[in-house]
Amino acid sequence: MRVIVIGAGTGGLCLAHGLRRAGVEVSVHERDRTRTGGLQGYRVGISPSGSRALSRCLPPELYRTFLATCARTPRHFTMYTEKFREVLSLDLVEQPVPEDNERSVSRMTLRQVLLTGLEDVTHFDREFTRYDQHADGTVTAYFTDGTTVHGDVLVAADGTNSAVRRQYLPHARLEDAGIVAVGGKVALTPEIRALLPDRAVHGISTVFAPGGQFCILHVMEFPWDRSGAVRTGIGGTDAELLAAWPGLLFDNTRDYVMWGFSASTDKFPADIGDRRGEQLRRQVQAMTGDWHPDLRALFARTEDDTVFRVNIRTSVPVEPWSPSTVTLLGDAIHTMTPGRGIGANTALRDAALLTRKLTAVRDGRAELLTAIGEYETRMREYGYEAVAASRKQMSGTDPIHRPVLGRAVLAGMRTGMRLVNHVPALKRRMAAAEQSFRTAEDE
Repeated sequence: MRVIVIGAGTGGLCLAHGLRRAGVEVSVHERDRTRTGGLQGYRVGISPSGSRALSRCLPPELYRTFLATCARTPRHFTMYTEKFREVLSLDLVEQPVPEDNERSVSRMTLRQVLLTGLEDVTHFDREFTRYDQHADGTVTAYFTDGTTVHGDVLVAADGTNSAVRRQYLPHARLEDAGIVAVGGKVALTPEIRALLPDRAVHGISTVFAPGGQFCILHVMEFPWDRSGAVRTGIGGTDAELLAAWPGLLFDNTRDYVMWGFSASTDKFPADIGDRRGEQLRRQVQAMTGDWHPDLRALFARTEDDTVFRVNIRTSVPVEPWSPSTVTLLGDAIHTMTPGRGIGANTALRDAALLTRKLTAVRDGRAELLTAIGEYETRMREYGYEAVAASRKQMSGTDPIHRPVLGRAVLAGMRTGMRLVNHVPALKRRMAAAEQSFRTAEDE
């Protein structure tokens, strides 16, 4: 069995590792020109379900390298007002089993980890154009450089704007969530660290402000210093893994604070889509004029070339289709808003499930189309459930974005969260519910 993967993103590379470990021939084709190109955004949150998927697909030593390259594990999840007043704070307790913990990792670092060991089967500067399915079930993929690849299964892992999906499921569409997000990063210097409360420095923070404005902060500290040398005191095993890891040569990640600001589309100027860098940063500053001075200072000190904009879109679920030797995973089939922080984790879950189903075909325990059909049925169930949950958290039609009603909704939410913050039993229940949501799996 020969599997063609279109797209060297998180899900596609995880799938390639899983298939390779299972002895299935696989090739990955990526339109980016190099292994360091094409990434937008800076941080990926890996939930317990995503971590378990990685542990099942990656070779054990590479999974340990993944753990070693993660940023310091967040200790707290804290909600603030725009005046930097605490509303709710949950302690995130380190679990003894590595897969049971929340992880923060740089997008670039994660990509370098996932490319490790796949260098000989990953082909860059390969932009997919179309595919042909043949009478015997095999598939040929075509690329803009004139090359073709022939295989038994074609997997679309080419993201939200998937060219494979456009051909295979032309009726599948995306909807605008009515939200614009602007993100940026700033180097974590002593000056920047001093702008943040201790719980923000050591955790994940969110800010809910009037008008439906929202901001998330991630402080990312890595086990290597500003020069790229492995830090002392991180543990002998981790230091050895990092020193031997070739991906560090391609990774320029250094300690930083990532922030993401969002609001409903109507709160932004009509030409927001034409703005870049400094213009976007200044727009965020203009929209947060009454926020705490330390938050405004964080925006002001952000490097302009790190600032980017995203119009938040989400998949519209489609009815089941008949399985074939073309299938899809991740954003190619279930793009979701970042409202629950589970997009990458759902793609990893897809990769682990599809690996398991195709391995059963290799072992003679299942027919190919039956296995793909079983994968797609289960993937649609949890994938579209995640799409709905994420949209519920991030939609421009939510009452919180309305001028008058929004203030009442925000006040009610803050009152409820403050109540939870002062009742330990309620805090434990909330933490347990979120943990259950983020540990879902298929075994």
